[in-house]
Amino acid sequence: MRLFFLAGTMVFASCMARSQQLTMYHTFGGAHFEYQKDTSLFQVSPRQVSQILFDDPMAYQEFKKAKLHSTLSGILGFLGAGIAIIPVATAIVGGDPEWPFAVGGGALILASIPLGISYKNKAQNAVDIYNSKHSALGPRPQLFFSATGFRLVIRL
Repeated sequence: MRLFFLAGTMVFASCMARSQQLTMYHTFGGAHFEYQKDTSLFQVSPRQVSQILFDDPMAYQEFKKAKLHSTLSGILGFLGAGIAIIPVATAIVGGDPEWPFAVGGGALILASIPLGISYKNKAQNAVDIYNSKHSALGPRPQLFFSATGFRLVIRL
């Protein structure tokens, strides 16, 4: 019984010791990030994610590309909404609206959508690169049960 309790404690402790992970949750307007270090869970901003990924060059470069796409998507979406609302507001007030502006604004809004999707994909790829390198650190416990008995193997 003591051996079973000791083996369970070792497996739990080794899993907790290597739990340094970054998680990304997709939202309608972008993404939210959570950083888990040991047993603590923190919600982090994209700037903090960039600082966390700074130690991993591949993940950091991928996240820099993702941030560029996010910035471009936000600028295009904001400009498109601003340009599209001018003729609508003019029509509401009773003036003669310039509908080509509304079409141009809509086109800018539509152009921002693929950039937003690209941001999510590249950010998720950067998080996956970071997690793949950090989950490989530390022991990886594996339990094997056989007909002859119980065996605990810890692979490094």
